[in-house]
Amino acid sequence: MSRRALITGGSRGIGAAIAQRLAGDGHRVVLTYRSGEEAAARVVSSIEQSGGHAMSVGMDVTERASVEEAYAGLSLDQDPFDVVVNCAGCTRDKLFATMKWDDWSEVMRTTLDGFFHVTQPLVMPMVRQRWGRIVNVSSVSGLLGHKGQVNYSAAKAGLIGATKALARELARKGVTVNAVAPGFIDTQMLEGLPLDALLPKIPMERLGAPDEVAHCVRWLCSEEASYVTGQVLPIDGGVT
Repeated sequence: MSRRALITGGSRGIGAAIAQRLAGDGHRVVLTYRSGEEAAARVVSSIEQSGGHAMSVGMDVTERASVEEAYAGLSLDQDPFDVVVNCAGCTRDKLFATMKWDDWSEVMRTTLDGFFHVTQPLVMPMVRQRWGRIVNVSSVSGLLGHKGQVNYSAAKAGLIGATKALARELARKGVTVNAVAPGFIDTQMLEGLPLDALLPKIPMERLGAPDEVAHCVRWLCSEEASYVTGQVLPIDGGVT
């Protein structure tokens, strides 16, 4: 039977590209969305038209009850997930001196609480079957820090710490845990940013494409990456 993969934040951008790549490798993909139901349906339709298997499910990763409700309808006991990609994220950019608690909390809850709520219930089934792949989508902001992104940088750096710690816990169980750290990727997250000022800061002098991130995630989820765990792979055109 083909492996089953869960991709949070899979309705658009990097998450959608990852869902399409994993489906292309034969994974049965479940992608989650919080508010983009129509966008998620388009991704599912695209995968199915290409001969893949996919479905979407609404889930608010910041709320444990929402994740549990979604999992209740996914038959995890009979058909556990082999792969989980934590891609759900959000930004609330502001200078720290003017940042509100809600700006801080929403980013932390989405990235860090979301990682826990989504991943923790899926770990023991992976351990029991002695095979699993967990990939967390961090950011170069978590490696370098960016002005106006104290909240986002802190959350993404925290995700890297969680990646490394969990990788050590699961290393002998056949389950790998890695992170990717995308740089400036051509998605909706960059809307409104001054690209003329941004591009000279990138050694390759161009934005990355979501599919370029997806290819790296695809490899980390494969058998070929079975001896790679606890690592952070920057995908940033040379920024780091």
